[in-house]
Amino acid sequence: MKKIIAIAFLSILTLSGCSLLGEVNSSLEYADNATEYVNTVKTFANEVPAMAQDAVTDTEVRKNLEKELQQMKTEIEEFNATEPPQVAEGIHEKIIASNQQLLDGIELYLNNIEKGQLDPKALEDSEILKSIDQITDLANQIEKLGN
Repeated sequence: MKKIIAIAFLSILTLSGCSLLGEVNSSLEYADNATEYVNTVKTFANEVPAMAQDAVTDTEVRKNLEKELQQMKTEIEEFNATEPPQVAEGIHEKIIASNQQLLDGIELYLNNIEKGQLDPKALEDSEILKSIDQITDLANQIEKLGN
């Protein structure tokens, strides 16, 4: 009887250890994906304002700007679909909220481009850059997940 209890106890410990290890691996994987996403957002934030400025006079740059905006929309949607580990659910929800503002700003700017209303100042004043700042601020919290 003692052997059965000991085996049951060891089995429970082993299973809970596997669960804990799985959660740690999931957290590290999420932190890596989120960090990669934040780096993509930072790159986007660094490149798009200059492109918007040049797009006013250069149709090729305008096409590239539209492409970059569309690609960012795809990146956002893919990240939003990521299933976060339990420990990262709060951070993920904050990023999704900022991503929604970013998507709204991108849609507005794409609509302006279609209407021929290219105004780099509108990009600076839009939710796009404010949302990017919020997302990059969350990078520190994401880094803590990885540690």
